[in-house]
Amino acid sequence: MYCGSNTGVDPRYRGAAVRLGELLAERGIGLVYGGGSVGLMGVIADTVLEAGGEVIGVIPEKLQQLEVGHRRLSETYVVDGMHPRKMLMSQLADAFVALPGGFGTLEEVFETTTGVQLNYVLKPIGLLNVGGFYDHLLRYLDHARGEGFIRSLHRDILRVSDDPAALLDDLATYPIPRLAEWIGPAAPPLGQP
Repeated sequence: MYCGSNTGVDPRYRGAAVRLGELLAERGIGLVYGGGSVGLMGVIADTVLEAGGEVIGVIPEKLQQLEVGHRRLSETYVVDGMHPRKMLMSQLADAFVALPGGFGTLEEVFETTTGVQLNYVLKPIGLLNVGGFYDHLLRYLDHARGEGFIRSLHRDILRVSDDPAALLDDLATYPIPRLAEWIGPAAPPLGQP
């Protein structure tokens, strides 16, 4: 789970974190996230824990020392920095969902999406587009596709829904495009979608 260390100004963000946390617990899906106790990170972790679900946190030592680390998790990994955090989260997770967030959330989303595109990561990724939070970003991605920088096949790697249940269902069935499908001899020339 990628999401903000703040809750944002719109109460729908918090509501979506609660609903997604409830769904994860109901479906027996554990949560792997950044290990924080604050913001949407804390909200979703608390919700999953209160519903009896498993929550694994991966937090850098620096953030743990600032006392933002969650103290009631099923399991916590304290790592040396942000890169080891992302690597371990990627290894532990079966899929990735991003709720609203800031720079860190976007960085994680794009690094993971690039990993999926290049088949370094063979796990689906999606955006929970709460209240249209990601609409501007999605327009940018469509623009980049139209300008020949993102192939249509890759634009669809990043799954999107405003409904937490629908997004989880989509991620459970989405087939990851294989590298050979777009880089092999049958692939369109570079610069073509």
